[in-house]
This record gives sequence, structure tokens and C-alpha cells, in this order.
Amino acid sequence: MGVGSGRLYAAVAAGGFRRYATYRAATAAGVFTNTVFGLILVYTYLALWDEKPQLGGYDQAQAVTFVWLGQALLAALAIGGGGFEDELMDRIRTGDIAVDLYRPADLQLWWLAADAGRAVFQLLGRGVVPFAFGSLFFPVALPREVSAWAAFLVAVGLGALVSFALRYLVALSAFWLMDGSGVLHMAWIAGLFCSGMLLPLNVFPGALGEVVRALPWSSLLQAPADVLLGEAAPLGTFVFQAAWAVALLALGRLVQSAATRRVVVQGG
Repeated sequence: MGVGSGRLYAAVAAGGFRRYATYRAATAAGVFTNTVFGLILVYTYLALWDEKPQLGGYDQAQAVTFVWLGQALLAALAIGGGGFEDELMDRIRTGDIAVDLYRPADLQLWWLAADAGRAVFQLLGRGVVPFAFGSLFFPVALPREVSAWAAFLVAVGLGALVSFALRYLVALSAFWLMDGSGVLHMAWIAGLFCSGMLLPLNVFPGALGEVVRALPWSSLLQAPADVLLGEAAPLGTFVFQAAWAVALLALGRLVQSAATRRVVVQGG
């Protein structure tokens, strides 16, 4: 990718950031919602960990930290939806995707850049306040080392790549299904369950726990959380996340190639 292309995708990412920054009321509502759901989950976790101390290998402070990390990353990584996928699927349904394919830009990289800008805004605009609130009013387990926070941010970035790759594949299904809302909702459910958003994946017993931790969705929340909490080696986590990101992005490239050969513009 040349300098000119790099500037193009940087501009697309900046545009994605500015686009979501304009929705101030929606951002404020999202901050409020994440904080309220965080409170509900925290008190649920506190009761659960009172009955089962060290559940999943976490102490109570680590469990509380996990909750607020989930609320900070929920919108940024579009774990429950809210990313680019709805718009891309709509453009496929209407045939506007044909215009996108004529742009002097790579389709996958274009949407990746736009989603990166969205993710950064959602992390800063919607994720920081609930996390700061939780850290102030509840016992949390946060590292003091700058290196631990740096490793956490790397894990979040790799998790964002995996999240994009998964949602890109879901969006491309509209080339065949035309209405991919069913696939989209199934992907949201899988994301919420298999990322650790409902319960840390360490809590899941036996083979089920091993399976969900091996799936790509664990890269979204469980992996970054374990890096921050000191429960996983950063390098091994990065390798796991990067392997899933490369595999899923490559698969997305193959599906895109097959899909664009059968583009049908509505009306003829």
C-alpha cells in the first residue's frame, strides 16, 4: 500500500470518527446505558462471587473489573452490533455496492478504515466514562505498570481486527441471502455469549469452556481482559488474536472475490 493509499484510508478512518462524534445525544445515552447495565452486572457478579469465591480463577475485584471492561469495549468492538455491517448489507441489497466497487480503493480496507474510526470514537466517547465510574466506586484490580496497559491496548486493537473480520463475513452473506438480518442476529448472539460479555469464559466448565476460549470471539473481551488482569501472557494472547485476524481477513477476501463476481444491481 503506497503513501497515497495510506492517506486515503487514514482520511476514511478520520471520517468514521467524525461521523459518530456528531451523534452527541446518542453517545450520552450510550454512556448512561452502559453504566446502568454495568451496575446491574456488577451486583450480580458480587452476589455470585460471594457464593463462589475465586470462580473461574478470578477474585471478586477481578470479576468487577471484567464487568467494566466489557461495558467499555461493548460498543467499540461492536460485540452486540452497531458497526458498519448494517450499512454494508443495505448497500448490497440496494445494488449501491456496485458504486463502491468502482472506487479506486479496496473494498475490505475501505470498510476496515471506516470501522476503525468508529471504534476509536466509541472507545473514547462511550467506553471511558463507564469504566472510570466503575473504577471509582467499586473495588477493581488494575495494574500500575505502563507496560501492562500498553499490552492491553494492543490486545484491544487486535480484538477490533477480529471483530471487523467476523462482521465483514456476516455482511457479505447478503450477496447470497439478500436479507441477512437472520445471520446478523445470530452473529450478535454468538458475540455476546462467546466473547465473555455475559460471563467470563473462564467460568464455563470442561469442554465447553475450552471450545469457547478457542473461538475467535474470545479475542474481543476475554483476551484483552486477561492481559490487563495478568491472567494471560501478552505474547501468547497476541499470537492467538493475530492468527484469527489473519485467517478471518483472508477468508473475507476470498468470499469478497466470489461475491463480487455475482453482483446484481437491483432493477437489472
